[in-house]
Amino acid sequence: MKIGVVCYPTYGGSGVVATELGKYLSEHGYQIHFISSSQPERINTLNENLFYHEVRTASYPLFQESPYVLALASKMVDVVIHEKIDVLHVHYAIPHASAAYLAKQILKTKGINIPVVTTLHGTDITLVGKDRSFGPVVEFSINESDVVTAVSKSLIDETHANFNITKNIHNIPNFIDLSNFSRQPKDHFKKAICPDNERLLIHISNFRKVKNTDQVIRVFNEINKIIPSKLLMIGDGPERGECEELCRALGTCNDVRFLGKMGAVEEVLSVSDLFLLPSEKESFGLAALEAMACQVPVCSSNAGGLPELNIDGFSGKVCPIGDINAMVQAAIEILKDDDTLNTYKKNALNRAKDFDIKRVVTMYENIYKSLVLHA
Repeated sequence: MKIGVVCYPTYGGSGVVATELGKYLSEHGYQIHFISSSQPERINTLNENLFYHEVRTASYPLFQESPYVLALASKMVDVVIHEKIDVLHVHYAIPHASAAYLAKQILKTKGINIPVVTTLHGTDITLVGKDRSFGPVVEFSINESDVVTAVSKSLIDETHANFNITKNIHNIPNFIDLSNFSRQPKDHFKKAICPDNERLLIHISNFRKVKNTDQVIRVFNEINKIIPSKLLMIGDGPERGECEELCRALGTCNDVRFLGKMGAVEEVLSVSDLFLLPSEKESFGLAALEAMACQVPVCSSNAGGLPELNIDGFSGKVCPIGDINAMVQAAIEILKDDDTLNTYKKNALNRAKDFDIKRVVTMYENIYKSLVLHA
């Protein structure tokens, strides 16, 4: 089967999921054609079943902004015709689902019926999709898709709350490839950061407002007063400067390291004791799942799909959004002694196994096969 995958090429949740899904499918006999403005960052291996098609936009003085949606729709039409694609799978509603609808209508005039699967990832519904400039198009594009999936039950509920959706939305969660994401022997790295056997806490995000990265610093500051600890801040974004200033104001600079964007985050997760995720919005929590796969318990807020992933009192702790004191106490409960911490670490891995890519991809395969069968 030949599948066209449309996604953002940047290092974000939807792009990561789309790329990892495509890579896995390509290794199991599917021919995968990525269609994007640039090559997705996680396509870093050669595979005879992986193809990339660049979307190029023309630049004319008449256009103040590049007509990307039109260029994307045209590229979809081109790839479907010349590569004989069986299914288009578009990740993130804006603008991919609307461009897919346009491509589908064009292909119909050429006698081709191409099924379209749209996967909703979060901010395409909870943030961008709510904008009046996009709302009607988002709603229409979702309803016109042949199959719609979303990464959590919470996101499905929010989609129905904000749009008049007539389509059934399938809950297919994000996943983890446990053969690639697992705890590694990096004790020498832990010793270098925590020379006096301090606990090592970690946060990974794009440092946007909704991630509440300042609360990570405040929570850590209180934990460190009771349990000697260090904190690694991984990633980059608009709130990083504010977090660095907050560290200076609280006097925690010697115990907090900002490491920026990292490719192999499993290496630092492998030496970590607790993952902090106090997000205001989180449709699923892929970073938390990656932490669990590396045997790192998670102390999270109860935003969006996080309670569906992080089981309170088992794989970690779940706290009310914005309740810093609750998160501090929850973290201390996990970190208080080695036996308790090791139990949480084992449980975190067991929970991650529920999202093994082998289980989740089967759900997508069944959808593809059904669409092709009835095309």
